Amino acid sequence: MKAASALKALINMDDGVLMRGAFYLLLAAAAVFLVIDIREISTAEAARPGLETLPDVPIFLPPTTVPEAPGAPPVQPSSPEEVLRKPMTFNLVSGGVLVAEGTIEPGAAGRFASEVEARGEYIKLVSLNSPGGSVDDAIAMSKLIRERNIATKVAEKALCASSCPIVFAGGATRSAEKDAVVGVHQVFNAGIDRPSPEQAMSSAQATTARVARHLDEMGIGAGLWIHALETPPNQLYYLTRAEMSEYRLTTDATPVAGNSAG
Repeated sequence: MKAASALKALINMDDGVLMRGAFYLLLAAAAVFLVIDIREISTAEAARPGLETLPDVPIFLPPTTVPEAPGAPPVQPSSPEEVLRKPMTFNLVSGGVLVAEGTIEPGAAGRFASEVEARGEYIKLVSLNSPGGSVDDAIAMSKLIRERNIATKVAEKALCASSCPIVFAGGATRSAEKDAVVGVHQVFNAGIDRPSPEQAMSSAQATTARVARHLDEMGIGAGLWIHALETPPNQLYYLTRAEMSEYRLTTDATPVAGNSAG
């Protein structure tokens, strides 16, 4: 009886009331599906790595192979991969030596400048151990080192590769200990964007010109950058002690004339 009464009441109901009821029902259903979609999107976003966790600077490390193998470094760098891949740290040790170790990530130059500003009078030498990274930051660090008349060094079995030799070049005097691993290669686009081939080529050429100009201002021989241009970005050209001396990347501990800051 109750079901029949309800059906009769529904039949006798005004069409406008029916339309409004159907509209509100559809609206409620849409709200439910919207909530479900938002939850699914939020779950997917939470599972996706944040941009800050993505590598901004691809880093190529020397292969772990015997020294005589093709493409292998003259000796294996002593620092483990996890140390070299972490953002660059600065540690002032005895004798006024600032140990700069790790990847030159975007922003490293700013942190380095803060370190120099805070402890500049105590820093006499920057000891580098880095697989490289941001070219812009490397150039800025190099200029500040030369401006402050600080020496640079690559210690025994330490690594200074990719953009790290740009920093090394800024030293007022520059030394590489026996079995220091110093390598160069072509510059490449390190951002997370996907440029067109034309944009990538233009960017690489502009960066190459900036690096070549900076090395010339630092008094480094052109032969060093020629080796870099000839070496693909997924390889390293390892400089011998004789080459580092020939290209004036290392000095005889005589201060370099001139000041290229600016």
